[in-house]
Amino acid sequence: MNSLDIIIIGAGIGGLTAAIALQQQGHRVRLFDRKPELTPAGSAISIWPNGVKVLNALGLGDAIAAASGDMQTMSYSDREGKLLTRFSLQPLYETVNQTARPIARTALQRILLATAGEHNVTLGISCDFAEQRDGKTIAHFSDGSQLAADLLIAADGTHSKLRDLVTGQKTERRYCGYVNWNGRIEATSDLAPLTEWAQFVGDHKRVSLMPMGGGLFYFFFDVPLPAGTPNERSHYKEELSEHFQGWAEPVRRLVERLDPATIARVEIHDIEPLTSLINNRLVLLGDSAHAMAPDLGQGGCQAMEDAWVLAQLLTQHEDLSRALKAYDEARLERVASIVTRARKRAETTHGHDPVVTQAWYRELAYETGEAVLKGIEKTVEGGPLE
Repeated sequence: MNSLDIIIIGAGIGGLTAAIALQQQGHRVRLFDRKPELTPAGSAISIWPNGVKVLNALGLGDAIAAASGDMQTMSYSDREGKLLTRFSLQPLYETVNQTARPIARTALQRILLATAGEHNVTLGISCDFAEQRDGKTIAHFSDGSQLAADLLIAADGTHSKLRDLVTGQKTERRYCGYVNWNGRIEATSDLAPLTEWAQFVGDHKRVSLMPMGGGLFYFFFDVPLPAGTPNERSHYKEELSEHFQGWAEPVRRLVERLDPATIARVEIHDIEPLTSLINNRLVLLGDSAHAMAPDLGQGGCQAMEDAWVLAQLLTQHEDLSRALKAYDEARLERVASIVTRARKRAETTHGHDPVVTQAWYRELAYETGEAVLKGIEKTVEGGPLE
């Protein structure tokens, strides 16, 4: 296909990855983001092998590897600290021929932005509406300006203003039933082994510590709470102390060492799988297309897959409409499956059905790692790159 003029709304992981992939295929790309400065949501991201393979294919593998954490084992302990299971991730890495790369979101964004080109990104301007006429998509911006392009990619996240233009109806976000506090902290062995993803589970809650590079752990706490629970940063430490009173010593140490000023607190939402990700020359990508619970660690990875697949199909097809139809067909079932599986995992972990959650706790005590790794392998091997 000849070179296209492409507008991307949203300069997060999905938008930046798409910009890189499309530029490498010879297209002209401009990105716009409503934020006056790019500040990633959340402290870190676990890039699983399917996402890493996309970054490798874009030539970013060495930079990502240098900035990421070394995650070799995975464990679950109960709330008292009794080890339920610990196993190596090496069998997974060998099977899929790629390691995972847990990394600070700021580090990932820095790499992506440098490659996409900061000069291609305009900040502090939003696009809440677009129209299509005369073979173009016209983006209407918050400053009153308009810009026409051959293709507009909506990568504007879970709160997407453009999603409804694709679906033709209001798409409501769905609360997944729990709140997540996350941040980063100095990696010390009295919290968890330095190359281990350590998790503590009990009372339908979860605590996680993951090596993210730079001598830091990425941590998060999950607590089932009603939507709209008061969010007071000054109370975070007190809240978490109460929610995890009597838990294992590493969990209590983690709470004691927290700096509330550096913690993000998020009510977790997803959306129902969509029936299409395209509307003529308007395309959804990333969380705008498939906002999901983070319980499979696939939100960012799926955005990367979207970007790679879209760029490849625009190259393979001479006709734009056929390329976009092929994108829809390639991605729709894949992302719907992962949204559904992530929702089911969130429900199991966080006590949607307490009987099911208690059964999962019992199963963990007999888990050799085989079942967990098979689940991750299934997700990875469904990606577009071998």
